[in-house]
Amino acid sequence: MSIEVGTITEGTVSGITNFGAFINLPGNVVGLVHISEVADAYVKDVKDYLKEQDKIMVKVINVDPQGKIGLSIKQVKAIAPDQAAVAGPAARVDRPAARAVAAPVGGRPASPPPRSAGFSSPRSAAPESFEDKLSKFIKESDQKLTEIRRSTDAKRGGRGTGRS
Repeated sequence: MSIEVGTITEGTVSGITNFGAFINLPGNVVGLVHISEVADAYVKDVKDYLKEQDKIMVKVINVDPQGKIGLSIKQVKAIAPDQAAVAGPAARVDRPAARAVAAPVGGRPASPPPRSAGFSSPRSAAPESFEDKLSKFIKESDQKLTEIRRSTDAKRGGRGTGRS
């Protein structure tokens, strides 16, 4: 099997480092999955997602002139099921090896992204109108500006000691 950019294949984790994981590919070829290509979420430690001898699906994302092969796990998970049929049987995401990568080792689920203050949840009872959102925004920004003015006036010595 030739290793070309875009190829999706199954490999075995042969080693884990602090910057990624080495994967044995068919044909006795070794590639590297960089820590940034392990999962969509922030990966602090590769060992939370992979362990040695795991069989995983990887996509070849680059091959440099020295023969180093860059691999990605998260790009394999991004393939839609209808595209997997076109890419071949090795690209199917519903295989057990691909599902094993989806959940971190140890059963710890990935944490959801943090919510920003001021946004309503999509499950709220009634959606706010634009005018309601705008008036809420203006009210909150006026309050913040008032707090900022108070803190800066206190640092300058109050209202009576303005600059001349």
